[in-house]
Amino acid sequence: MSSSLSYYFNEEHESFRQTIRQFLQAEAIPNIDQWEADGKIPREFWKKFGEMGYFGLCYPEEFGGSNLDFFYNVVMCEEISKVFSGGFTITAAVQSFMSTPYIMKHGSDYLKENYLKPAIAGEKIGCIGITEPGAGSDAANIQTRAKKEGDYYIVNGSKTFITNGIYGQFVILVCKTNPEAGAAGVSLLVLDLDAEGVSKNKLKKLGWHASDTAELHFDNVKVPVKNLLGEEGKGFYYLMGGLQLERLSAGIMGYASCESIVEYSLKYMNERSAFGRTINKFQVLRHRVAQLAAEIECIKIFTLQTCKMHEQGKYVVKECSMVKLIATELADKVMYQCLQFFGGYGYMEEYKVARAFRDSRIGTIGGGSSEIMREIIAKMVIDDIGYERAESTVERPVHTVESIFATLPSRFKTEKAAGKNLNIHFSFTNNNYTVNIADGKLNVENGLQGTADCLVETDDETYIAVETGKLNPQEAFMTGKIKVSDLMQMMAFGGLFKKL
Repeated sequence: MSSSLSYYFNEEHESFRQTIRQFLQAEAIPNIDQWEADGKIPREFWKKFGEMGYFGLCYPEEFGGSNLDFFYNVVMCEEISKVFSGGFTITAAVQSFMSTPYIMKHGSDYLKENYLKPAIAGEKIGCIGITEPGAGSDAANIQTRAKKEGDYYIVNGSKTFITNGIYGQFVILVCKTNPEAGAAGVSLLVLDLDAEGVSKNKLKKLGWHASDTAELHFDNVKVPVKNLLGEEGKGFYYLMGGLQLERLSAGIMGYASCESIVEYSLKYMNERSAFGRTINKFQVLRHRVAQLAAEIECIKIFTLQTCKMHEQGKYVVKECSMVKLIATELADKVMYQCLQFFGGYGYMEEYKVARAFRDSRIGTIGGGSSEIMREIIAKMVIDDIGYERAESTVERPVHTVESIFATLPSRFKTEKAAGKNLNIHFSFTNNNYTVNIADGKLNVENGLQGTADCLVETDDETYIAVETGKLNPQEAFMTGKIKVSDLMQMMAFGGLFKKL
């Protein structure tokens, strides 16, 4: 193990790596080709996987977990990514990183007992239902409805591209419990997939053949109220928090699959001869491998550092988005170039590189597309927008509208305001303010002075919540809690001030 990796992995981690690697070599790898052909992995395998403790590495012992540190999960994710089957990898990843964490973080004792414990044991397979035929990355625009009637929610709608949706036993369902409230009307339910009114359609895919991917339909499905995760209306925030782990796991899967295909390619290049020498002696191919190896190592170390920050409890939205973007884009590049090393054989299904090439393509789409990752990063880097955990309990000073406007001069980015001329009116329940920026200079006045470039109308509570990070600005705009006459002017204005 290199000195750089020893900062993240200790001897116990490496001992665990050998254990899970041996398990996969004995129980999974000999069967991968058959599972790819069958389009599914037997439930019996996941029962063994759970019995080995691999689904519960970081979960508390009271739920059947091992209460280990997060880097055991990293090792597990790396190793399942090196069996040359993205379908196998994603099945386990959805269970460990994309469905059960919501139950652990937000579920009641009842939900943990009846869903989390069996999932950790491998007795129940879970999935998460976000994407719909008309809503993917725009999770706040989902159309699946859950209407509360007595002790049940009545669910109607559809989900698509749901991994584990066919033979999974439950789905973490993202739905609207209050359709008029925008993002604030989103809730999470644990829905049994064998419930009356649930229908499933298996989808045919370009890659990930060993995993089942479903389109799910819900026709007046009754879900007990006790299957609500956390609070009603908080689902969007729970989702935003959970997506960071999902994107981080995508980064791990990205660089680990790259490592395995490069190793596989090097073995072939050492055996394949052309013009009297093995092809690993040709400079153009050697330099291409060197470039790929350098890029893989860079994203690996960055991903591991982000894992360290995640383990320390930091809410690393920017870093997880960067990891997801770069690692999945790199995986596409690596698979493409490694296939080229094989020539015509790379196009044959009997060579693992063909499957790796197909499987990698979904990485830049699922879990938030590359385009969405770039926009999140742009908002944080360019617009100075920050994101906080919905469940944050950090104590903060008590703010008023008056105190917030009093801080504007100290938060003003003079260097960014050069040449800017804006006159923004703020209309609150009891107070009005005019913030004028002229030739890079700031002036804050009581009352509405002059002609406004933009009028902002809201109440004190909403404005304070947005400024202190307790309410997402996008949600405030979407739900009409803040009315803005010119959104572009308001965005330009917001970019001129540091966060409170």
